[in-house]
Amino acid sequence: MDAKRILFITQEISPYLPESELSTVCRNLPQGIQERGREIRTFMPKFGSINERRNQLHEVIRLSGMNLIIDDTDHPLIIKVASIQSARMQVYFIDNEDFFQRKGTVCDVHDREYEDNDERSIFYIRGVLETIKKLRWIPDIIHCHGWISALTPLYIKRMYVDDPCLKDSKTVYSIYSDEFKTPFRPNFPDKLKMDGVLDEDLVGLKKDTGFISLTQLAVDFADGVILGSQTIHPEIQTYLSEIKDKPILPYQSPDVYMDEINKFYDTILGL
Repeated sequence: MDAKRILFITQEISPYLPESELSTVCRNLPQGIQERGREIRTFMPKFGSINERRNQLHEVIRLSGMNLIIDDTDHPLIIKVASIQSARMQVYFIDNEDFFQRKGTVCDVHDREYEDNDERSIFYIRGVLETIKKLRWIPDIIHCHGWISALTPLYIKRMYVDDPCLKDSKTVYSIYSDEFKTPFRPNFPDKLKMDGVLDEDLVGLKKDTGFISLTQLAVDFADGVILGSQTIHPEIQTYLSEIKDKPILPYQSPDVYMDEINKFYDTILGL
């Protein structure tokens, strides 16, 4: 049997960003899954705080050069790559001068969340999926980590529903305690509709464009959900408790989560 392919779409990976629960899991999990016999690809945003020289990032010319249109504006897509030698793992970076050259990740130096985090999320997700198509690497599972990746399940089932590379991919969304505080801009749902999302998909976001509504949207469209943090927002916990029609993996401690998530992938794939 061919090795199953797992695509990781992550918000943070150490050592490129400081250690946190999210960045540590996203550093170790892809390596652990690869060591358990799966093929992997891993992506993260190329935030401006990442030192390209020290981390030996270089542009992949054959993958760069595409323009992505968001809210009627063209944004050039640049792809870079680096290796974590000890893990025998490559990390692909999504870059764009408008969205990712600033020094902060999701906040400025005054801890104010960037107003365009909505478009940064759209650009990042579409950038990953378009790059995967260029690579002709068809994932069996797309595992999303961090709210910046939350739109992925929706995009797979709407914008890419007929795409031969992605239409059969299953999505898993890991929920962490990495909440953003400032809701996305009110016209966020309209930007999603331009990418083929339906009005009926956006009922929750039209009422509120905050972290809870975005997470609920990811849960609704994902094929499986994982609790990545031991403590998550109680409103999301309640929402999950009422779901009966999809697999949900409770929080797993660091000593067992790789094996448990690997088994969860098999559940999602029906193996």
